[in-house]
Amino acid sequence: MARSTDQAAGRENPPETQVLWNSRLREKPGPAAFAFQASIKVDKVLAQDDIRGSRAHAAMLAAQGIIEQETAAILDAELERMAGELESGSLVVDESAEDIHSFIEGILTSRLGDTGRVIHAGRSRNDQVALDLRLYLKRELPRLCAELAGAIETLLDIAEKHTGSIMPGYTHLQRAQPLTLGHHLCAWACGLERDLGRFEDALKRLDQCPLGSGALAGSSLPLDRKALAAALGFPEPTLNAMDSVADRDFALELASAAAITMTHLSRFCEDLVLWASEEFKFINLGEAWSTGSSIMPQKKNPDFAELIRGKAGRTSGNLMTLLVLLKGLPYAYDKDLQEDKEALFDSLATSSQCLAMFRGMMAGAEFNIERMQAALEGGFLEATDAAEYLVRKGLPFRRAHEAAALIVRDCIEAGQRGIAGRGLAELKNRSPLFEADIYEAIKPASCVAARNLPGGPAPQEVKRQIAVLRGKLSRR
Repeated sequence: MARSTDQAAGRENPPETQVLWNSRLREKPGPAAFAFQASIKVDKVLAQDDIRGSRAHAAMLAAQGIIEQETAAILDAELERMAGELESGSLVVDESAEDIHSFIEGILTSRLGDTGRVIHAGRSRNDQVALDLRLYLKRELPRLCAELAGAIETLLDIAEKHTGSIMPGYTHLQRAQPLTLGHHLCAWACGLERDLGRFEDALKRLDQCPLGSGALAGSSLPLDRKALAAALGFPEPTLNAMDSVADRDFALELASAAAITMTHLSRFCEDLVLWASEEFKFINLGEAWSTGSSIMPQKKNPDFAELIRGKAGRTSGNLMTLLVLLKGLPYAYDKDLQEDKEALFDSLATSSQCLAMFRGMMAGAEFNIERMQAALEGGFLEATDAAEYLVRKGLPFRRAHEAAALIVRDCIEAGQRGIAGRGLAELKNRSPLFEADIYEAIKPASCVAARNLPGGPAPQEVKRQIAVLRGKLSRR
């Protein structure tokens, strides 16, 4: 069959033949208006998904006797050829088309004539775009989940080396209690493991096939929606045709999961930025993960951590965009829904990119354990342990807390930086229950070792947490 080709424009048919709705209207939108309402620049990534859906749809139409088997075979062969051409680059998506669905069908029609025109029987762009988006997400989300799992594994690898590396723990950015670096990194890994679960849950909920729902009420043609679902790798078709085209819950869920993941990364990177400062010096980020200053020769800036922290704002904004987009829509398909993909795709791409950067940055980091241990001096991180020492001696906690607080006050007034600076007689002035073994109990290593409860920072317990998290990853 003859094919007209405009290689310079990268298209095989003029854009007006790629408009699926132009029969109804005498007047058409002008070029600027047409470009305004087009989505091809965003949804062109769905090209292979659109072809896959069309091949399944053509096969189903033939199986149901709606089109001839020979026609379905011609359609399938041409669609397969188009998929290969798009992959190789010999066919280029024409960005003057309205959307990817119009482009694919336009190419098919230009090559096959009326044979190509039968492909749309029993479907609407409404269910077509819902299908393409779900197919795309089923392809892309496993990659994002793999990035998340990789980041978790990297944190656990580092934590395993530092189950006994003692450092200050902070609340309100004030020194709080001794813990281990391994414990801190496990805390980060726990957050990312929940993020992984959120993406996996959202993937399960979107795993239904909307094709065959039509515009909102299905079709009078004898479509086999169950066969379509099976052919496209879905466990079942969607339940309600109107909900099929109106539903963007999965987009909200994924945008929310991305925003939460990025919020976690932002908080982790805030820690890293602080730790990399001269005031903390807990971490030395690799030179490959730092930048210099255009004016100050001495600078080594944690720009990658700062950029991850900054990009978290994009995903929060994208989530809000989708929530506002959906909140006022009547419950069917509306053109507004065209705006869902740009925000969602950006959130997923940003999250995946930042996870890869975070993973590499952490893998190349060095930790200054001596500096962390030095930071345990001062700040009275042992005060809670002094109070709990008295509790073990039988004193009610509130009285023990008061005694420890008064000792801290005594130390400050005496210019002492830790409770160990007080003599035993001075400690007994606040509680006669103090004995000489208090000095051993309030050493940082003792404070950490004593916290061997589930969730605690004791080395053996941190090793258990690492094993639990690795087990969760291996069972996925």
